[in-house]
Amino acid sequence: MSNEEKKRKFKVQAINDEILGKLSLKNRYNWVNNNLGNLLTKEQNAFFREVQKFCLRFEKKNKITHGPDEDIYDWVPAFGEKGYITRQHDGKCVDLDYAEYGLAMDFVRNLAIDMFDPQFAMGGGATVLAINPIYDHHDNVPVRLEALKELLTGKSPGAILITEPERGSDAVHQLTTCDEQEDGSFLLNGVKIYNTNAPRSKWVICYATAEQNNGNKMAQFLINTSWEGFHVERVNIPWVPKLYLGKETLKNVRVPKEYILGGVGKGREHLFEGLVPERICIAAMSVAEAWGALAHAGIYVNLRKQFDQEILKFQGVGFSLADYWARTTALTFGLLKFCESYDEKKEKFGGEIPKNISQAMVAGASQFKYVCTQLSKDVCYECANLMGGAGLCDNTLMYDYLNISRIQEIVGGSRQIQQYIMSMALRNLYKMSVF
Repeated sequence: MSNEEKKRKFKVQAINDEILGKLSLKNRYNWVNNNLGNLLTKEQNAFFREVQKFCLRFEKKNKITHGPDEDIYDWVPAFGEKGYITRQHDGKCVDLDYAEYGLAMDFVRNLAIDMFDPQFAMGGGATVLAINPIYDHHDNVPVRLEALKELLTGKSPGAILITEPERGSDAVHQLTTCDEQEDGSFLLNGVKIYNTNAPRSKWVICYATAEQNNGNKMAQFLINTSWEGFHVERVNIPWVPKLYLGKETLKNVRVPKEYILGGVGKGREHLFEGLVPERICIAAMSVAEAWGALAHAGIYVNLRKQFDQEILKFQGVGFSLADYWARTTALTFGLLKFCESYDEKKEKFGGEIPKNISQAMVAGASQFKYVCTQLSKDVCYECANLMGGAGLCDNTLMYDYLNISRIQEIVGGSRQIQQYIMSMALRNLYKMSVF
């Protein structure tokens, strides 16, 4: 890295050249590959390396420093062109044909991209939340397929509008209304907030209800943000300064009938069918953040010397890092197995998991979302702590990992919501088991 590039990346260099060079993306990828090589299948590992190779070339070619002045949304088209926005689907309905796809493949894709840049990976995750409902409910309607292809190929990021200022994690009792018109279109009125990518998105998925606070009358809509009456402002979340989160005000936004993904009464069903992949993707992102932090700390503590020896050799450092390494490895095994099981069931039932099986997996998705986000928060902090000042300054991506890991428990349903879902699942399990 040249002196000019270093200046663009951070204001003051706090880590010496040797250690900074060893913390390169290539070395961090090697560190994770050596950890997960025996865990991934041959196909998963090959795809993992493929995405890594692209990220390495992209970083070098575009002189990416991951500094504060770079616009991560400028990178979306290049990743979309390669098919790296998501791999949950095969893409055939829009004339794309991804050989590697499914929740497990998307797990390894996300891991590679998160290590490249965690804020960019999180923005991509929000786009996936917009892709999934269109994919499931496009019904071969041309305008829906057009939007789907633009999102998959990186023509635009996407967003999903669920959360409201007064409704937080209570996704069912919404205040945003939809009023059906004589021509079959709907007029939407209300306010949404904290929606990742919304200020930069052309396409968003929006939920509204024909009767406020009545989840049984919810509907699901595809919206072009250029339509009259749609106004978006950027919400400042200091922990993710490169991401654009929005506050959207909808004033008589007219949604033509061909953009209605789920009419009144279908919105709640459509919302809940997406919970399993949504929460598993957040869990995968959290595990990826843990691996990114471990790679930084694992390399750093083998290089940094104190009292004439590598700090890894001190029990306070080595034992602590080993503990979080073990936890991350174990959760990676479990999460990958869940993804593979989900993919197997989807293939078995022709691409659509039956409702009873999907509902049974909701608790598992909440469990992984709950424990993986906690893991990310703990691992990223402790790894930064073990690196001392080097883990807190802006010279490496540890700064991003430390920040972004703090919000994962909140997005996609707060920690308390996951606990509620799990506690209700325990009640149902009791009813199923005790006679």
